[in-house]
Formats: sequence, C-alpha cells, structure tokens
Amino acid sequence: MDALAVWLLVVEPAQQDIGQRLVDELDKLGIGARPLQAPAAAGSLGLLLFQRWDEAVAAQLALLSARATVLAIACGGAPLATDAMWAALAAGAADLLHWPAAPRTGTAGLPGAGAADRGADLAVALAAQAAARLRRWQAVQRLMESSAVQASLVGDSPAWRALVRNVVEVAAFSQSSVLITGETGTGKEQIAQLIHRLGNARGSAGGGSGGSGGSGGSGGRPAGELVVLDCTTLSSDLAGSEFFGHERGAFTGAANARDGAFALADGGILFLDEVGELPLPMQAQLLRVIQEQKYKRIGSNTWQPTRFRLVCATNRDLEAGVADGSFRADLYYRIAGWRCRPPPLRERQSDILPLAEHFIRQLAPDGAHCALDPAVQAYLLTRDYPGNVRDLRQTVARIWHRHCGPGPVTIGDVPPDERPAGAPVWPDSCFANAIRHAVDLGMGLGRITQAAGDMAIQLVLEQEDDNNQRAAARLGVTDRALQLRRKAWGEAGNGAPHLTRPTP
Repeated sequence: MDALAVWLLVVEPAQQDIGQRLVDELDKLGIGARPLQAPAAAGSLGLLLFQRWDEAVAAQLALLSARATVLAIACGGAPLATDAMWAALAAGAADLLHWPAAPRTGTAGLPGAGAADRGADLAVALAAQAAARLRRWQAVQRLMESSAVQASLVGDSPAWRALVRNVVEVAAFSQSSVLITGETGTGKEQIAQLIHRLGNARGSAGGGSGGSGGSGGSGGRPAGELVVLDCTTLSSDLAGSEFFGHERGAFTGAANARDGAFALADGGILFLDEVGELPLPMQAQLLRVIQEQKYKRIGSNTWQPTRFRLVCATNRDLEAGVADGSFRADLYYRIAGWRCRPPPLRERQSDILPLAEHFIRQLAPDGAHCALDPAVQAYLLTRDYPGNVRDLRQTVARIWHRHCGPGPVTIGDVPPDERPAGAPVWPDSCFANAIRHAVDLGMGLGRITQAAGDMAIQLVLEQEDDNNQRAAARLGVTDRALQLRRKAWGEAGNGAPHLTRPTP
C-alpha cells in the first residue's frame, strides 16, 4: 500500500494528546500525519481536531478546505448537534467523525486499566475510519490530477473542483446511473465523456442502480464504448429503431439489420442527451429495458441481454415534469441514481481566463502559447455568457480569428460589434453571492471585510509570482503595509489572523 502524508491541525491545546494518539495509530496504517506548520498546500489532505464547534472553527475550516480536503474530528463529550454537523459540512469539511470521551476511572471510581484500554480501542477504531476516507480521497485526488481529467474539465474554482471531485468519485468507485442537469453550455457532455473514461461498466463487479445488467456479448465490439443518443433528434417513427435496432424487412426501408443503442452500449455507457424530450411511450420502453436488462430488436422474437451504465443529461426540470405528468416518476428515480449540476459560468468566474487560455491553445497552430493582454482579460471577465462555457469558447474563437502576428491577443482583436459601450460594472453578482454565503455562515461585517482583503492580497500575490512590491502597487497600498499584513498571517498561524480562535 502506498505511503500517504497528511497534515494535522489541533485547535485546542487540550486535545494535543488525542491528536498524538491518532498520529500513532495512523502511522501503523501507513499514513504519516504531521502538524500543519504553514497554510495547507493545494490538493493536500488533512485532519482538523476540535472540541467546541463555533464561529472560529467554522472560519478555520472554510480557510483550510478552500485548498485541501479536510476530515473534521470532534473530540470528547457528546456528539455534535445535527445542525452543527451540517454547518461543518457547509463550511467545507469532506466528512465529520466523533471521538467520544473515554472513561477516566475504573472500578469504584479509581483509575483503572479499563479506561486505558477503552481509550486505545477508540484510537484504533477512529484511525481505521479516518484511514479509509483518506485513502479514498487520495485515489480521487490522483485521478483529478491525471491528464484524462485535466485535459477535459478545465477550471480551478471551488465550485468546479467540488463538482469534478464528485464526478470522479462516482465514475471510478460506483456503477450508479447519473443524471446531469443544468443550463445549456455548462459541459454536460464533457462530464459524460469523463465518466466513460474513468468508469468500467464491464469490469466492475455488479451493476449499479439504473444500469442495465446482463452477461451477453457486445457483438464483437470493444468493451466500454460510449454511445451518445440525442433525444431531440428522435422522430416518433424511428425512435424504437434507434434504441432497439431492427431486423431486415422489419418495416418499410429496413433493407438491412441494424444494431440499436442498447446493443451498441453493451459493456459501456449509454448517454442520453436531453432525456427530458423522450415521449412517454419511449420512456416506458426504456424503463423496461433498465429493469429487465434485456431487449428485442424490432421484428425479432429473440431477447438479447445488455449491460450498460446509463448517463442522462437535460436542461429541463424533470421533477416538475414528474409533477405535471410529462415524465414518468419511476423512470426518473431510475436514471437519477446520482445527480450533478455543472455550475453556470457566472458561478465560476475565476475559471474564465484559464478556459480562455485553454481554448486559445486549441485554436493556435501546434498548440502554441499566446498570452492575453490585460485589457482583453478584463473584457472577458466582465462580459456576460448566457451560453456559458460554449459561449465563452465561441467568443474566444471570434477574437482569435482577428489576431495576427506574434505577441499577445490585444483589445483591438475584439470584434467591433462585441465591444462594451461603457466601463465594466463592478461589483458583480458573483461577489454578491460570496458575501451572501458568508452572512449565511454567520460571519460578521468585520470578518467579511478582512476576509475580502486577505483574499485580494492572496490572489494578486499569486498573479505576481509572490512579488510583494508589484502586488502592493496593484492593490494601491505601500510595500510596507503589505509586508505587515503578511507578517500578521504568519503570526496567527495557518492562515489569515481573523480566522484564528479569539482569545477569551
């Protein structure tokens, strides 16, 4: 088993002993846990031990989980209240465990070996639970860093990374059916393609809910194909043939036998795009194949087994369709084994420039690098994208086709009819959503103000390769003021000063 290094942060000094016992047990399981001495590294795994759930712990957890996957452990006493558990997950914890207080006395109220044994058993049990989660998250993280994921799903915003992490885990560790919802142009088909690359319907043991099982062959086709069927293009006359296939002479024009989607997807994935457009009769037939794991070609009396993973996408509200009778409830629950909603681009604005650069590399000869002038960057960041990522790609393509010669893409490459009439508007809706989320978490005005400043400093420092002087100039402060702010971070430990526990 591969060695795994994680960090450990103990909030209350009184819990250091528990932390050390957990470290010792994890070490026996091949997991090295070391105290967190600096801000958590991007993509790292860690443990946060605390005794009392309060605003300071919530803020600390939010800071850590912005860059790392965090397992929160409540130590001692009674388990957290249910609302506190949900609050911990909302603050960014990947999961939450409880370390109950061990008995301190033995028989007749005197210290006894039983208490020590109980404490040791708790440490062993909790370490095993933590290790299982950390190993799973390590595997997911490796997949997220793989070329298959990085090349297909570009973006590093918290909303996008959370979605990709969930997609990777469901694709690689389950055979559940998947329903992808959301606005047009958010990347639903790309997600289906990623599920196909990471999953293996034929090789996994057992079928998942919503998948169609069976042990029949795939007609000589390679295992694991992705078969795409756009439900908006299906005519009522030929929909059955598209799904089931047909025998020669089954109907007028059927000059040759033909495999349908159920046969072609055997051993792989059947992706139904815009599944909400399926007519009710076809919904009933699809449900029967899912349930019985077999089908018959049109014009045939022979049942054929099929086994595939079902992935569906729609921009319709299928729950509303169930309510008004336009979509079958039993089919909905079959196809929605796991649901995901790719966020619209307005909810992941920090991904706009990485996506734009990715599209330019695709458009440029031999994938050559071509920078974006700051004015073009500002234009792309303030523009609306009603068509989401697809809209951004088309915008970048129109700009790129006007660009010529060496050097960066400049503001003159923006087509005249797409140039803004006035100055960009700020703050935008994304900023308002972030503030609303902070208020919902119980943050006060002072904490929000300081967090916004710290985030601005962090982002500009990253853009300026940690050059303090250039960052200060962009932020409109003195070099000395920025140095003092960063020094305060270090003295506070593990993040910005406002995110540490206040002194009683």
